[in-house]
Amino acid sequence: LLKIIGGQLAPLGGKLQKAKHLRVGYFAQHQVDVLEQDSSPLELLTGIDSDIDEQSVRDYLGGFDFRNERIDSKIGNFSGGEKVRLALAVIAWQKPNLLLLDEPTNHLDLEMRHALTVALQQFAGAIIVVSHDRHLLNNTVTEFYAITKGRLSRFDGDLADYQKLVQREQSTSEGAPGTEVSGTSAEVIPVDKRAQRQQAAARRQLLAPLKKEITGLESAMELLGNKLVGIDEQLLDSSLYEDSNRSQLKELLLEQGALKSELAATEEKWLELSEKYQDLHPT
Repeated sequence: LLKIIGGQLAPLGGKLQKAKHLRVGYFAQHQVDVLEQDSSPLELLTGIDSDIDEQSVRDYLGGFDFRNERIDSKIGNFSGGEKVRLALAVIAWQKPNLLLLDEPTNHLDLEMRHALTVALQQFAGAIIVVSHDRHLLNNTVTEFYAITKGRLSRFDGDLADYQKLVQREQSTSEGAPGTEVSGTSAEVIPVDKRAQRQQAAARRQLLAPLKKEITGLESAMELLGNKLVGIDEQLLDSSLYEDSNRSQLKELLLEQGALKSELAATEEKWLELSEKYQDLHPT
């Protein structure tokens, strides 16, 4: 879908209608990897637009927190977070009013993910993002769309609401065997109770391991979430940010980053298995 909107793929059917003044920017994790490591931010942008004066480029880069000697430093010496900001600066330099993001936080470390989130919060245009990163989505988007069985539809709620919906559908879709209703007149068709019970038992046997794994993932997500809440509470302590507690702060931030990565991976697996469960389970 993103590649169709971005013009990289032609639609198999239907029509893509773009606004007259639409300018699309595309950001994925590989944008960070392809930055010219031996160039400076100033050289990178003046290479894109050689007609612009140097001071305008310096002023622009200052808006992305590249100032003084950093503007002339080699990109290869930058931190991960700086590279993310620079990659976004390059895209924003081309003045898109629609930014497409395809799993942008894959393989990014904590600093880079935070830098990306902050930069997206400051982006003035529209954003379409495909991601399993719960933190990124909760902090950057205002509308959610779900793709189910090849159809895209707006979801009125947040990620927590979606998780509850999937859980509710899993529990309510196991309806008791009974009669089948068909036709506009609601004709009642008798069914073979014994065969139906056997089919239901076979389905339960097939789905039981999957449901057990989903339940385990839900417990793991709750545990990881509680641990993150505990770390967040510790990070509210202002004394942590004193020089004498620098090592303790670093340990907490590293633990927080590891937990967030683990939670994101667990949530991704949960969504994958939940969708598989829905596909296999009759409705």
